[in-house]
Amino acid sequence: MALIVSHGHPVSSNPLKLSAPLGAAMAFMGMDKTMPLLHGSQGCTAFALVMLVRHFREAIPLQTTAMNEISTILGGMDHVEQALVNIAKRTKPKVIGLISTALTETRGEDMEGDLKVILGRNPELADTKVVPVSAPEFEGSLETGWSKAVTAIINNLVEPVSGSVPDGARINILPGIHLTPGDIEHLCDIVEMFGLKPVVLPDLSGSVDGHVPDHFIPTTLGGATIEAARHMGKARLTIAIGDHMRGAAEALHERTGVPFLVFDRLTGLEAVDRLMVCLSTAAGKPVPARLRRARSQLVDAMLDGHFYFGGRSFAVAGEPDFLWSWGKLLADMGGELAAAVTTLPQPFLAEMPCDRVIVGDFDDLEDQILEAGGVDLVISNTNARLTCQHQGIPHFRAGFPVYDRLGGAHRVTIGYRGTRDLIFQLANVLIDHPGHGHAAPPHPMEVADAAAPAAG
Repeated sequence: MALIVSHGHPVSSNPLKLSAPLGAAMAFMGMDKTMPLLHGSQGCTAFALVMLVRHFREAIPLQTTAMNEISTILGGMDHVEQALVNIAKRTKPKVIGLISTALTETRGEDMEGDLKVILGRNPELADTKVVPVSAPEFEGSLETGWSKAVTAIINNLVEPVSGSVPDGARINILPGIHLTPGDIEHLCDIVEMFGLKPVVLPDLSGSVDGHVPDHFIPTTLGGATIEAARHMGKARLTIAIGDHMRGAAEALHERTGVPFLVFDRLTGLEAVDRLMVCLSTAAGKPVPARLRRARSQLVDAMLDGHFYFGGRSFAVAGEPDFLWSWGKLLADMGGELAAAVTTLPQPFLAEMPCDRVIVGDFDDLEDQILEAGGVDLVISNTNARLTCQHQGIPHFRAGFPVYDRLGGAHRVTIGYRGTRDLIFQLANVLIDHPGHGHAAPPHPMEVADAAAPAAG
C-alpha cells in the first residue's frame, strides 16, 4: 500500500498540474467539425492554444469569449452570445464546446441559463449543437476537464434508447486523455480484428493524428461525428480506459442502459489479456492468431528486457491514470518506483507499487529523487527536463505536453504490440545509461561470453 501525501506547499514554483479547461478543450478536439470555446479571458485561451499547438504540431481551432474587466464584473452573457453567433456564421461548426473557466465560475455565472436565453433569440444557432461544460481551473486537473467534457457530450448528444435491439457488433470506446492518437487507432484495429465495430468518443486519432487536409478547415478536421455519438445507445458494450472515464461510462449507461467495463490500463501483459477476454466474449469467437502471436512477442520482450529493468530505479510524474499505467508496467518488469508524483489524490493510487505517492509538482519530484539517492530514469512530460538536467538523469518524454520530440501522436503504448515496443524503448535508454543510480545486473549472455574460453 502506498501512502498518498499532499505536498502542502502554499505555492507551486514548478507546476506539474495542467488546467481542467485545457483538458475539456482537448476532448472537443476529438469531435468532428467542432469549435471549442473557452468562456474566459484571452490569456486563458492563448495559454491553452500554445500548449496544444506545441504538443500536436497541428493547427488547433480554439476560440474565446474574450472577457474583460467590465464583463467580468457585470456578467459575460453578451460576450457568450456574440461569440456563438460569430462562430456559427464564420466557421459553421456542427458542435461548439462552451467551456467555463475559473474567471466566470468564480463570479457565479449561470451559463446554462444564459445559454437557453441565447439559443431562444438566435435562430441562426439552430443548426449548431452547443455543449456547455463547467470546468474551472480551481477544481481538478487535466483528466478532470477531459472527463467532464466527455460526460457533457454524452448528456447532450447521445439519444436515450428504450426497447431497441442493440447492434451485436458495436462497441463503444471511451478513451482516457492519457492515450495517444496512435493508441486509439491501434485499439480500434484490435477491436476490428474480432469482427466488432468500434465507436470512439472522443476520437483524437481522427483529428490530431498528423494528417494533412486537402483544404483548409476552420473547425476540427476529423474525430467522432454527431451521428456516431447519437447512436451510442445501440452498442452492446462500452469500454472505458482509465479511472477518470468511469463517470462518463456511468452517464452513458444511465442514458442508454448499455453495460460498461472500466479498464484501469491497457499497457502490460495482464491488462491486455483482460481486454482480449472481454472482446473475445463480446464477439463470441477466439482471439485471432495474429494477436496470439503478438502476445508471444510481448512475453519474449519481457524476458529479454527484464534483465535491464531489474535492480533499476525510476521516477514517474503525471496525471493519476498516467502514473498508474506507467508505474504498474515498471513494476511488472522488475523495476523499482522510487519517486511518484501526481496532480490529484485519487484513492486507487494507494495500490501503486511504491512507498508513497506525492500530490505535488516537479520540485517534489526532485526532492524525492534526492531522498532516494538518485534514479536511473525519469518518465514524464517535457516540463520535467529541467529537473533531469539538474540531476543529470535520463528523461523519457511521455504524457502531455511533449513539445521537444517528434512523433508523440503516433506512439503506441497499449496492447501487446505497444507494450512490447515500449519495453524496448525504455530498455534501450537504460542500456545507454548503465552507470546512473543503481547498477544494473549483467545480462546472462554477457556473463556467458565473458566466461567462454578464447578460440584457438
